[in-house]
Amino acid sequence: MILFNNIKIAEGIHELLGSLKERVEEQVSLKKWHEQKAVSISQNMLLRVSFIAGLSMADKREEQEILDMKLTANGTMHDTVFQRNNLQPLWSAVLKLRYQQTDIDIENPSTMRKIVNYEVKRGAEFLLHGDNLNNWLNAQVNQNSQNAYGSIPSLSLHIGHYEDDLEAHLDLNSTNIANTQILIAGTTGSGKSNTLAVLIHELRSISIDTSYPVNFLLFDYKGEFSDPANNDWLQLFEVDRTAILDPIVSPLPFNPFKDFRGKTQNEINLYSTELSNALMAIDSARISANMNNRLAEAIIKAYKLNGNAPIDFEQILKAYNSLRPDKKQDEDDSISSVLKQLIRSNLFIKEDRLDLVQESLIIKMDGFPKEGPIAKAIVYFIISKLNTLYEKLPKQAVENDLVELRHFTIIDEAHYMLGFDNKPLRDLIAVGRNKGLSIILATQNMDSFKSEHFDFYANAQYPLIMKQQSINDGVIKDLFGVSGGEFQEIKQAISGLQKGEILLKNPTAIALGMGKKYKKIKVSHLI
Repeated sequence: MILFNNIKIAEGIHELLGSLKERVEEQVSLKKWHEQKAVSISQNMLLRVSFIAGLSMADKREEQEILDMKLTANGTMHDTVFQRNNLQPLWSAVLKLRYQQTDIDIENPSTMRKIVNYEVKRGAEFLLHGDNLNNWLNAQVNQNSQNAYGSIPSLSLHIGHYEDDLEAHLDLNSTNIANTQILIAGTTGSGKSNTLAVLIHELRSISIDTSYPVNFLLFDYKGEFSDPANNDWLQLFEVDRTAILDPIVSPLPFNPFKDFRGKTQNEINLYSTELSNALMAIDSARISANMNNRLAEAIIKAYKLNGNAPIDFEQILKAYNSLRPDKKQDEDDSISSVLKQLIRSNLFIKEDRLDLVQESLIIKMDGFPKEGPIAKAIVYFIISKLNTLYEKLPKQAVENDLVELRHFTIIDEAHYMLGFDNKPLRDLIAVGRNKGLSIILATQNMDSFKSEHFDFYANAQYPLIMKQQSINDGVIKDLFGVSGGEFQEIKQAISGLQKGEILLKNPTAIALGMGKKYKKIKVSHLI
């Protein structure tokens, strides 16, 4: 049987698929449904349909055109394009049938990849011609066939290869793993961005054509993923530039504050204390106990004046100043200074216009100083909003030893958000565990994940260690449970990591007390 895997996309295919995507979406996004979310067709689906359309045609294949096809250095057809519904044997048989009268060596892996691209190209060109697409969309379907799209997909992410060249997978949603949290620690130039891209690409490619798509929210601190020069990255994640939100250009389309209508006063009191502490922490402001209490009271007052509906920073500042002595109401202090910065930045609108969980979004962060209060406020309040949404979701579905995953919050340069008691981030981990929600945190040093406030290493299923600028002995000992010679062996292995290589725990060896306590993975090159 021909195995359809690791197939690079040939030159010109992306452009053809882009044209086909526009044509399909024009036909299925009817005007009478214009108030609903527009239909979006995944790249997986476009590749699969074009491949099938190409194979369906029995006319002669142009051998020289196949051999002349040029495969790109990056951009790969995800294996799930061909694995859906376990139809690989069928595709293999039809492909052999179509090429049995040719001199092409279909058993040659390089030639076979060109053949697949050739069939995709033929199929896409066929569907773009005349009324062919319309005829395909209106074809009769066997309504009695099993709905494979209703099943929870197995999120076994293929991220690279082990040292023995075996494929390396991360199991994210089988019932035998504790959680789905992923930590990535690696210095500049270690390959973190590519690793993040591989993880997102796998999550989206595997799930996008099912009834259980996994969405994501990425805080893009360096601006790599939102850079127009990297637009081709977006199609790897099944999104386009509409997924990018830039708070400098336009306020984020939701209100981050909680809605306490119908709630108890005690809930508002607890929230006001948490919020006042956070507003000071994100600016590292040192304030007196009286000022902190006054800010908490101001938040309570703002809610009362607003009928317990979601408030905004201007209402908090107005309430805060009203509680200050008359002579000082026009003077700035640490609290009013932070609030005015947030008001001037105009970060959020007053009502929700999108659901953060139901969309895949990239928040452009490179326009703000990474350690500044505005960047911290954006991440803090978005995570707080996610928690509010998570609380309303039903428990994740479970089916055939697989659990549903809904959403990943991904923070690059996460160390900027780990240096204070970030309660929303801790709550996200606690609430998300049973709701199909999780996190991927990427930072430069291993020790960033453990502080006096929280030990993220102890709660993560997959701590992934990449090339380090400095190695924290204590973290290694705690993470791998080693000492003596084993400790030195792991420390040396971390020191020897090259760009794109990952070290992770070997739970089997740790449980058995024998063998190497770690595994090394060479991550697939994607971007």
